[in-house]
Amino acid sequence: MSTKGKHDEQSAHRQLGLTDPEFDAICDLIGREPNGVELAMFSLLWSEHCAYKHSRKLLGNLPVEGERVVMGPGENAGAVSLPGGWAVAFKVESHNHPSAVEPFQGAATGVGGILRDVFALGARPIALLDSLRFGDIDSERSRFLFEGAVSGIGHYGNSIGVPTVGGEVYFEAPYEQNCLVNAMCIGLARSDEMIRSAAAGTGNALVLMGAATGRDGIGGASVLASAELESGDDAKRPTVQIGDPFEESKLVECCLELLAADLLVSLQDLGAAGLTSSAGEMASKGGVGVDIDVAKVPLREADMEPFEVMVSESQERMLAVVEPDQVDQVIEICQRWQTSAAAIGEVTDSGTVRILRDGEVVGEIAVEALVDEAPAYDLDPAEPGEWIYGNENSLDRRIGEIAGLGVDAAEDSAILAALLASPNIASKRWAFEQYDSIVGSRTGSGPEAADAAVLDIPEAGVAIATAIDGNGRRVACDPYRGTIEGVLECTANLACVGANPLGLTNCLNFGNPEKPTVAWQLTKSVEALTDVCKALDLPVVGGNVSLYNETADGPIYPTPVVGVVGELADATRVPGQAFEPAQTIALVGPFAPSLAGSELVKLRGELDQGLPGVEISEIAAAQGAVRDSVSSADGLTACHDISDGGLACAIAEMAIAGETGAECDLDGMIDARGCSGETALFGEGPGGFIVAGPDAALEALASRGVEVIRIGSTGGTLITIAAAERSVALSLADAATCWRSLEGRME
Repeated sequence: MSTKGKHDEQSAHRQLGLTDPEFDAICDLIGREPNGVELAMFSLLWSEHCAYKHSRKLLGNLPVEGERVVMGPGENAGAVSLPGGWAVAFKVESHNHPSAVEPFQGAATGVGGILRDVFALGARPIALLDSLRFGDIDSERSRFLFEGAVSGIGHYGNSIGVPTVGGEVYFEAPYEQNCLVNAMCIGLARSDEMIRSAAAGTGNALVLMGAATGRDGIGGASVLASAELESGDDAKRPTVQIGDPFEESKLVECCLELLAADLLVSLQDLGAAGLTSSAGEMASKGGVGVDIDVAKVPLREADMEPFEVMVSESQERMLAVVEPDQVDQVIEICQRWQTSAAAIGEVTDSGTVRILRDGEVVGEIAVEALVDEAPAYDLDPAEPGEWIYGNENSLDRRIGEIAGLGVDAAEDSAILAALLASPNIASKRWAFEQYDSIVGSRTGSGPEAADAAVLDIPEAGVAIATAIDGNGRRVACDPYRGTIEGVLECTANLACVGANPLGLTNCLNFGNPEKPTVAWQLTKSVEALTDVCKALDLPVVGGNVSLYNETADGPIYPTPVVGVVGELADATRVPGQAFEPAQTIALVGPFAPSLAGSELVKLRGELDQGLPGVEISEIAAAQGAVRDSVSSADGLTACHDISDGGLACAIAEMAIAGETGAECDLDGMIDARGCSGETALFGEGPGGFIVAGPDAALEALASRGVEVIRIGSTGGTLITIAAAERSVALSLADAATCWRSLEGRME
């Protein structure tokens, strides 16, 4: 008797995250009710994490083409070309909910997963970056999550020998229960040797390589990644995968050797949804069918049921399509690398995914039904009538804390000190010193040395630069303008090291899209990402969407994170952030500061809706002028974009980095912008750079058609900034003490 249309809370499909209409649609597609194996497979491939049900329609307008694009969306990672036939592959993905439940393994396996996405293309991983969000750092839970995630990232990246060269960390109340852990990987490959994931060739074998399959991670895509977190989610720890970086290290080398020997037809990593997603997506892309015999899958636990084998998210596994006469050679190479390998099935012309156990069919689903017919929903966006996030006034607390650091400052100087000590702005050395940033000998500029990480690529005769950025606080104030600012921040970071952006990847972290306010945030953010990337002629080569990031306390700040990769000719000309003595300091670009959405008003508890608009073309022109100047022999000695904390914090950071003071007067800027002294000091917004160098270097920069306002000079042991009715005066030693205070918090 059919149960279609007759559902209750105990219905199996509801327990697996499928809605009643989705279950009914599945029954219609396959002409019957799915059995247990099939239902488990549908629950994963039709989950939010795998099917992008609430974002797929929005993402279709993103610009994905460009003359340097080698691989775009749809593959395991995107890739752009470098000179000499080389390509750089890169992608960013989230592991938010697993990290909120088990931060060490959640973050570690996030790193492992993004590494596999990159070497699945045949690219050797050469760098990692991470973007992290937690609640108030003084919260016991946030400290637990922060410490665990940083340890997990360091453990996996350091063990596998891939440097973590950059990243960002924010601490804001809306991430208290639902942290964000986004990991980005960059790899290097020959363009003509890269491989795609589409299965092909009827009769070709499916070879599963890597770790044995166990019960860890079962249901992760549907249980954790596609639903809101709830109280008591510690019970979901079994759905968090367990990673082994040493197993993955062998798998990397094994796969790269197999690809170099031209032994693989296609290759796909096993991440969310395990064999179900890898086999189903490979079949869909190739327009073929696949047979898989679960009895041939190497298992850690012999009593696993077929559905468990198909949905296990055990780590360090890859699925390859191999011609039959080359299977023995593939397995021999895997054995040499001490990597398990087994032929578990074959490519067919049936158009179905057929699951067998010892030759007996236990599940059979049309590929089209399983993959291509996954629902795609229209959103119901509605702009909120008022600010939807709580605000906590913590400026007085932060000012009180600087006294505990031995810093004696008053009025605006105390504000600057408090901002420098704010966990969002303070040095993240405590975190990045747990990462190996130089292994592999490519790192030219690592964490906090410059605005973007720089990696030497001698094979191509160039260097590349990369940065990862996002600011959920500002996107919460204005999803459209805040998202534009996030992209401009990332490209500004590349401009500071002289790199020309080649491609962008994204990770869109939002709350529950079924709620109108979140739907509005997501819609406006994707619109902005589309518009700014088109305006910058910057292709989006891949990305990830992470939704349902909220709890009973409410949603996270809407947090689109972007990673950009660019090319520069000479890594030795990167000036870095550090001031040198006896140099002129100047403000460059159409920087129009505003306190709206700033770190200062957040600390005052005054965040609200709205941000000023920007002219993307003007900012892009300024970035181009800075990029050209940095790349030339003009002689700039320091370059840093203005970001969190405004101009005063940017100057202080450069002074601290160079261990030399600065004396500045902002009256010329104030006259040009018509702003108050407080806004000039602490206002935020895109389009501004602080540069330093000899007068000749600044004159050369001005000749490139960009606005250059001289504001001071370097030297001494004080940081003094006059700004109309306001001023700051802070010793270099006190500024450094505040900026480096995060380490003391973590003791």
